[in-house]
Amino acid sequence: MKKEAKKASKYVAREPNEEGFIEYSDIEHQTWQRLIERQLDVLPGRACDEYMHGLELLDLPTDRIPQLEEVSSVLRRETGWEVARVPALIGFETFFGLLADRKFPVATFIRTPEEFDYLQEPDIFHEIFGHCAMLTNPAFANFTHKYGQLGLKASPKERAYLARLYWFTVEFGLLNTADGLRIYGGGILSSPKETLYALSNQPERFDFDPVTALRTPYRIDIVQPIYYVLNSLQQLQELTEIDLMAKVQEAIDMGLFEPRFPPKDAA
Repeated sequence: MKKEAKKASKYVAREPNEEGFIEYSDIEHQTWQRLIERQLDVLPGRACDEYMHGLELLDLPTDRIPQLEEVSSVLRRETGWEVARVPALIGFETFFGLLADRKFPVATFIRTPEEFDYLQEPDIFHEIFGHCAMLTNPAFANFTHKYGQLGLKASPKERAYLARLYWFTVEFGLLNTADGLRIYGGGILSSPKETLYALSNQPERFDFDPVTALRTPYRIDIVQPIYYVLNSLQQLQELTEIDLMAKVQEAIDMGLFEPRFPPKDAA
């Protein structure tokens, strides 16, 4: 899943000034530049074509953190989406509500140099570079919208299962293509380590099935032992056209699989 408001974050989202402009420090712009240049080096031939096309449409600056309106203007034109400024951590209700309104939450802070390689909170680099390019794709955008609508109406238990579906698609999804295995999940696309690992021979990979994904536990602080692979992004569109909550109930009735990883305190 994306965000939970259960614990405080040490990060504070930047507020816009009266003109709606968010100012960042030189160090923060330099952090963005280091992050984006590092990922642009490893993604060609690994990210799916739809992501690379979306990145081209966004035309993100490499030398500074983009303003949110720069991203929103492209998303509105392509799929009717936009990004919405949020604090570092938001609750499920806010998260689902934004997605249901075709607004993708972006916390307006960037990681410190000390947490350059990994941080648990999704920062502006993860959200914009990892996810927004895919939101230019209609099938991906429609699925994310439907997910928000379903999550708004879901019970807490149903939301926990839905979180696993989001994790294994939007965050850590892989795609079979004519050119081989490619990445479309933002959690992979914003991480150089996971980009290389996900396509290596180390993890297990299975054909995507919604009920199986809904039943699969995950941990947020490790590279994934399991990935689910789509044969086409059209499969995400198809998820918007079926009774997905019936699949959630089926997964609840069957229960979770045994985790393929140790408990956090034993890792």
